[in-house]
Amino acid sequence: MSATKMSVVLLTHTPAPEATIAMAARVCYAAADLEALKTRVTQQDQQDFVRRLVEEGHLSTIEHVSYTFGVEGVSRTLLAQLTRHRIASFSVQSQRYVKSTGFGYVIPPAIEALGPEAVAKFEGQMAQSQAWYDGWLETLGKGSAEDARFVLPNAAATRLIMTMNARELMHMFALRCCQRAQWEIRDMAWRMLALVYGTAPSLFANAGPGCLRGRCPEGERTCGQATQMKQKAQEIKDA
Repeated sequence: MSATKMSVVLLTHTPAPEATIAMAARVCYAAADLEALKTRVTQQDQQDFVRRLVEEGHLSTIEHVSYTFGVEGVSRTLLAQLTRHRIASFSVQSQRYVKSTGFGYVIPPAIEALGPEAVAKFEGQMAQSQAWYDGWLETLGKGSAEDARFVLPNAAATRLIMTMNARELMHMFALRCCQRAQWEIRDMAWRMLALVYGTAPSLFANAGPGCLRGRCPEGERTCGQATQMKQKAQEIKDA
């Protein structure tokens, strides 16, 4: 067993996302048939049109675009937060069918910042959880992983496949890229934003925490780091 590091990869997404969105938007108001619309959309750059759609809040059309990510090295703590985004599909490694022998775990940065002694203490606690788990596997016998897992900590690492449409992604970025979000899911959200931006720059031009688009929605609870957030978003655009 050992500490794990987060990995987020973009597995697949809707081809030509900006053209798909433009097609969906134009069909609402055009008299032309679908083939004529498709020709019009593919022959023109749709970035300005898509950017205007998003800025004006016409977001139903961006639901036609979806993204699928592979995520691993994240904790069950993160998983509990992530699945609150209900307009999404999740496939998660099962602790019932996959035995957690030598399970990986996530060490919070606040503990790492305390130094080697604190890290060693945390690792010892993970080792104790492993011993408890292994003990219950032995005591309960065949098929016991579904019950032995009850002693595993929230730090236990997992892996998953996740699919979201672009509108839910925008909502997730607004909430989870914010400095007030929990550190682990915030890290994941920024990684996801960096991965999707290049696929459709006009769609994700202003994606991220609310302070990128105006006044901080947290009001008096603002972190006061709007400038840093704008810089971080710009770094993604410049990459």
